[in-house]
Amino acid sequence: MAPAGGLGASRAVAEPRRGPTTYVLVHGTHSAGAFWMPIARELTLRGHRVVMADQPGHGTQAFVPESYQRQDLEAMAAEPSSLKGLGLDDYEARVTGIVRRAARNSPVVLVGHSLGGVSVSRVGNAVPHLLHHLCYMAAFCPSRTLPTADACTAAPENANAVSPVELTVGDPDQLGVLRLNFRTGDSRELALLKEMICPDFPDADFRRILAGLQSDEPIAAYAGRAVGRADSWGRIPRTYLRFGADRTIATALQDRMVAEADALTPDNRFRVHNFPQASHVGPLDPAPVTEALDTLAR
Repeated sequence: MAPAGGLGASRAVAEPRRGPTTYVLVHGTHSAGAFWMPIARELTLRGHRVVMADQPGHGTQAFVPESYQRQDLEAMAAEPSSLKGLGLDDYEARVTGIVRRAARNSPVVLVGHSLGGVSVSRVGNAVPHLLHHLCYMAAFCPSRTLPTADACTAAPENANAVSPVELTVGDPDQLGVLRLNFRTGDSRELALLKEMICPDFPDADFRRILAGLQSDEPIAAYAGRAVGRADSWGRIPRTYLRFGADRTIATALQDRMVAEADALTPDNRFRVHNFPQASHVGPLDPAPVTEALDTLAR
């Protein structure tokens, strides 16, 4: 295996592997691999392989608080979470393991949505020689001046984003997780969630997305450093899918992250695909995003 940096890594990035491209898709906060199902289906029908990664404690391993199931908010504020203590090292290890296995057979395109971007950057540093392309879909791409997801969120360019902080259940520092109640029936809370996630979607589709979200996300995942290095991550071709109506990661913040990445590696800049009307989860019709992702295999 070639080292993570140096000439070995450069050659390995440039050399195509045999077989159809494998897309490794990494979900965002409070989500799971199943988030990608519409896009994964379309990529598969185009002849690609797809792995919808579940981060530790998510998806098929999701922790569901007993009090969340009962909608006992007082108990939810105190019930311990099995996700406490998980961080970006755990997330990186999960995704890197998947990439290592997939890369034995085919070129790998690594795609992250939202918080999934920090995993993309971390894995890009760890195994650049195994990655054909990186893609950030309305995702955090930390930089030297914004080294964590928390720092990105606090940037002035994100000032007009919608925050779920007022919906937090319990003390995140005590629980070790940001706990949100996606099963709420409160109309004001539902309106805030819809504005944050997909204000352009019909209510039925909004409820479908809520049903796929889970209550807990470890706070260490937001606070972990995930800055791409020029000599590893910076060697890999990369694309940003820019969502122009995003109320979670504001478009101005997306633009700043792209600009700071390009300043780090001016000879390897982001290729930006703009979706002016897309909210945080992307268009309801997966075809335009699928088409953009499909081009990354060529």
